[in-house]
Amino acid sequence: MSIIVSNISKSYKKVKALQNISFNVKSDEIFGLIGPDGAGKTTLFRILTTLLIANKGAASIAGFDVITDYKSIRKNVGYMPGKFSLYQDLTVQENLQFFATIFGTTLEENYDLIKDIYIQIEPFKNRRAGKLSGGMKQKLALCCALIHKPKVLFLDEPTTGVDPVSRKEFWEMLKRLQGKNITILVSTPYMDEAALCDRIALIQDGQILEIATPEAIVKKYSKAIYNLSANNMFELINSLKEYKHNHSVYPFGEFVHYTDCRPDFNPTELKVFLESKNLTNIIIERTTATIEDTFMELSK
Repeated sequence: MSIIVSNISKSYKKVKALQNISFNVKSDEIFGLIGPDGAGKTTLFRILTTLLIANKGAASIAGFDVITDYKSIRKNVGYMPGKFSLYQDLTVQENLQFFATIFGTTLEENYDLIKDIYIQIEPFKNRRAGKLSGGMKQKLALCCALIHKPKVLFLDEPTTGVDPVSRKEFWEMLKRLQGKNITILVSTPYMDEAALCDRIALIQDGQILEIATPEAIVKKYSKAIYNLSANNMFELINSLKEYKHNHSVYPFGEFVHYTDCRPDFNPTELKVFLESKNLTNIIIERTTATIEDTFMELSK
C-alpha cells in the first residue's frame, strides 16, 4: 500500500473535523476523496502531508510515518492545495525553477514527467503566474508539484472554479500520470469526477460513509429512483416533500430526483397528487442511480 490511514481523528475546539478515518491506497492508484465543502478533506490532506498533527490515529505515506518520518515524506510527495499558492509575482519559468531548486533537481532532469502538461503553458513561460487564467494556473501548479518526481501526489480539489474544458483536460493528464508509477490521492466535491477514479471514499462531516469502486458504489443503491419535472420546479419540490410516501426529494440538474417509501410505488397516484397542487406539465420517468444519489442516501 502506498498510503495507509488508520483511525485518524482531528478536532478544532468543539468541531470534530475528522472521526476515525481509515483507508488504504494501492500503489499507482487514483483514489478519490469525495464530499462537499466542510467534509474534512483538506484537514485530512494537511495531516497526510505533515502540515497538521492528528489528535488520534496513525498514517504512513510511501512507507514513511507522518510523524517520525515527516522530512522523508516532504521529499517524496507532491502537494497541490485547493487555493493557488505559487508565487504570483514570479513568472511561470521562475516558479518551476524555484521549486526544482528546493528539491535539488532541475526542470531538464524531470522534463519527461511534466512534458505533456508543460508544453501547454510553455508559450506563457515569461508571464507572471498571477496573470494566468484559471486553467493555466492549474497546469502550472501541477507541474510544480511534479517537478521532483514524487511517489505520491496529493491534489486537494484541483478543479474547483475551473471551466469544464480545463477540468476534462486535467483528468486526462492524471490518467497519463498514473502510468508513470505515481499514486494519486485527489479530493473533489464534484460527483461526476468520482467516476474517473479507481476507487473512492465518500466523506461527510468528517466520517467515511463508504469505500469502493465507483461502479460498486452505484450498485449499492437499491431503491427505484425517478426523474420528475413540472411547470414550477420550486413548487414541485415543496409538494413532493409534503407527499406522505416520499423517501427522498432533492434537485438533480434539470430534474428532481424522487424515491418512494413503498415497494409498489404508483407514478399515476403521485401525478394526481401533484395536479391537486396546481402543477402542470408533470413528467415522471424511471432513471438510473448515480454516485451522487448513493451519497445522498448514505448521508441521510
